[in-house]
Amino acid sequence: MIHLLIDQDIYQTTIEFLIKEGHDVIPVKRLGLERASDLVLLQKAKEMERIFLTRDKDFGTLVFLERESSGGVILLRGRPSEIESIHSELAVVLQNYTEEELKRYFCVVEPGRHRLRKLKE
Repeated sequence: MIHLLIDQDIYQTTIEFLIKEGHDVIPVKRLGLERASDLVLLQKAKEMERIFLTRDKDFGTLVFLERESSGGVILLRGRPSEIESIHSELAVVLQNYTEEELKRYFCVVEPGRHRLRKLKE
C-alpha cells in the first residue's frame, strides 16, 4: 500500500482506481487545500509523509529548478482518452517500487512507460 496525497486535478476515476488497488489516498480537497499553492501542497505531502500525485507539470519546475524539497511526486501525463493505459502503467510503478523508493523520486507516468528522476537529498 502506498500513501498518496492527491492533487485537485486528478480525475475521480483515478482516485477510485487507486482505492480499488488498495492504496491510501487523501484528496487535497478533503483537507480544504484545493486552492492552496503548489508549494503548500508539496510541503503538506512531505509533512504527512505521502507521495504527491498530480497532473500539473509545474511541480517539476518546483522540485528541479527552484530546488524545493519534496517527499516524492508522481506526475500523470496523457489525454483523458488514455486513462486506462495510464492506470496500467501507474499500477506497474506502484507495484514495482516501494513507498520509500518513490519518496526519493519525481516519477512521470505516461501510457505504456514511466521514468524516474532522483530528487535532491
